[in-house]
Amino acid sequence: MSSEVAQSTSSVSKSLREWLVVILVALGAALLVRMFVLQQYYISGPSMESTLFQDNRVLVNKLSYRLHGIHRGDVVVFERITMDGATVAHDDLIKRVVAIEGDTVEIKNCELLVNGETVDEDYLPEEDTKQSDPNNRCGQPMAEKTTIPVGKVYVLGDNRPESFDSRRFGPIEEKFVIGRAFVVVWPFKMWKLL
Repeated sequence: MSSEVAQSTSSVSKSLREWLVVILVALGAALLVRMFVLQQYYISGPSMESTLFQDNRVLVNKLSYRLHGIHRGDVVVFERITMDGATVAHDDLIKRVVAIEGDTVEIKNCELLVNGETVDEDYLPEEDTKQSDPNNRCGQPMAEKTTIPVGKVYVLGDNRPESFDSRRFGPIEEKFVIGRAFVVVWPFKMWKLL
């Protein structure tokens, strides 16, 4: 009888160890995926409306730019580091890349020109593009011609009147780009590829 109890206790102990190993491996794999491959981000501001709305959640591919360069039109999440006196603040922002290194970019009367050509921005909200007042249409109707330095990209929000972007803080360094947002996953009814 005691050998049956010992076998039963040994079997339970072995089963618990196996489950513990499975759980630890699963947690480790999930952590590695989150750190290096995919991460969910929460949209907290209006700067990308009507492409993305507040409370949307997007998946960001963190591996994408290890395999290829950043492309014009990509929606990216990047870290913006600011200094406020002695405090260093880190903000994750999401914007659209409109120009890459070597491009020239300028804004004339709310029209985006990259390398001297007007960009067709069909993703901009119609309610903004129909405004007659340039300040209501794009917030900052003019931006002088700038050549994007090596290792940097120029980003703009799709909701130009409400966006804090490269028009104010300049091109961002590619090393601060976390990854490419490629799909809206929440709410389910708004699921779409970006």
